[in-house]
Amino acid sequence: MSYAIETKDLSKYYGNFRALNKVNLNVRYGEIYGFLGLNGAGKTTAIRTMLGMIRPSEGQVRVLEQVIGPGGGGPWARVGHLVESPSAYPELTVRENLDIARRMQGLPDRRAVDGIIEKLALASYADRKAGTLSSGNFQRLGLARALLHQPELLILDEPANALDPAGIVEIRGLLLDLARDHGTTIFMSSHILAEVDLLADRIGIIHKGELVDELDAARLEELRERQLIVETRDVSKAREVLTEFAPLAVNGHLVLKDERAVKAPDQIATLLVTAGTPPTRLSVEQENLEEYFLKLTHSQDE
Repeated sequence: MSYAIETKDLSKYYGNFRALNKVNLNVRYGEIYGFLGLNGAGKTTAIRTMLGMIRPSEGQVRVLEQVIGPGGGGPWARVGHLVESPSAYPELTVRENLDIARRMQGLPDRRAVDGIIEKLALASYADRKAGTLSSGNFQRLGLARALLHQPELLILDEPANALDPAGIVEIRGLLLDLARDHGTTIFMSSHILAEVDLLADRIGIIHKGELVDELDAARLEELRERQLIVETRDVSKAREVLTEFAPLAVNGHLVLKDERAVKAPDQIATLLVTAGTPPTRLSVEQENLEEYFLKLTHSQDE
């Protein structure tokens, strides 16, 4: 099977410090791949090796089936990227910056600039100097440059940086449209776990330079624990009634993780009603991505 991005035993050492340690990841064509990790976990280092910005100490990177190596060779005309903070000529306008990017990409049609300005909601700032933009609009400019040439593969390091909630929703919609309707492969690193949860088809989790898990969104759904939340007017009595289900008292309610309770909340309700302490709320909730992530990374530290 061929992949849009493939790494084999990718390692990067700085002296005795291992920023990456034998990372093997595979990004399929047309998917949104979420790359998760705490700050300092190795996300940006991995992305820089994928883009040929730094040379790995060991291992290999293939991007769009081409080996990335010394000399800057690579399929870069087919790749868009935004790594860490976006860059721009501060004394030039948004339009001028994008027009320079257009010419560097060898795009003959000047309308490409107008199109990407419209798509990234930069029309009101098109003639403003880049150095005067807010951090959110500067991030939009960086995304516009990455998307200008309609790349097959988009590599984004923290794309939601500096965006307000409305901006995050807009960019989410844009990325989903690119992947679903245009077949663009998107590799995005982030520490905003909830956003990755809404976007990603597959997720890779990196911790202290090691890829500790890589799984499909459907499999992740299966692995995340479910629990039954029970609220009642007499928590102490309810806890006694439900002792066999090992209830935990949390913030004035009970949490039951026993699979029997999760699968049959009606039986829990019957037990409580019979005991004279009927539930005021029963709710089956699933462990969110952040909780799963923390559980997984903590287990790696033990």
